[in-house]
Amino acid sequence: MKEPDPDIELLARIGKNEPAAVNEMVSRKLPRLLALASRLLGDADEARDVAQESFVRIWKQAARWRPGQARFDTWLHRVALNLCYDRLRRRQERPLDDTALHDLADPALAPEQQLEAHDTRARMDAALAALPPRQREAIVLQYYQELSNIEAAALMEISVEALESLLSRARRNLRDYLAEPPGAAGLGRGKS
Repeated sequence: MKEPDPDIELLARIGKNEPAAVNEMVSRKLPRLLALASRLLGDADEARDVAQESFVRIWKQAARWRPGQARFDTWLHRVALNLCYDRLRRRQERPLDDTALHDLADPALAPEQQLEAHDTRARMDAALAALPPRQREAIVLQYYQELSNIEAAALMEISVEALESLLSRARRNLRDYLAEPPGAAGLGRGKS
């Protein structure tokens, strides 16, 4: 039996122009949209722009939304992914700015631990940025957005087997990249 879509009632309220519903939707969806866009684009300002445009599309579609064809969350992720792809195409696939992905230092860590954590994050961000776009998308959807293989494959509009193949290649490329000494050539050999 199909699980009910938890966003339908809220979406209907947005369609009726209820300000509280809009605020609730933003609270519910903004963190994941920002995380998705930040990981794919590597730019916090662009990620905020993508999230904002995604919400504009929600408000435009809310009154016309018809449940049943797709879960709302799946549709929203697809919108955000498409907006990210548009921005990446406009950049002509230039490398991500890995400094934009760094989290703030954890004040609970000692200074040496903060430096080590920063270096680890920087290497992981660089490795992720060096992946071919489809591999990066598969990794972000599964590990950072915590989607199931079925959900991620549906968003990418590929089969689960194709997703698993992308994930396998991406993990291998990440492992190879992270095994290299810092400053080495990187993932130039990965295929999407």
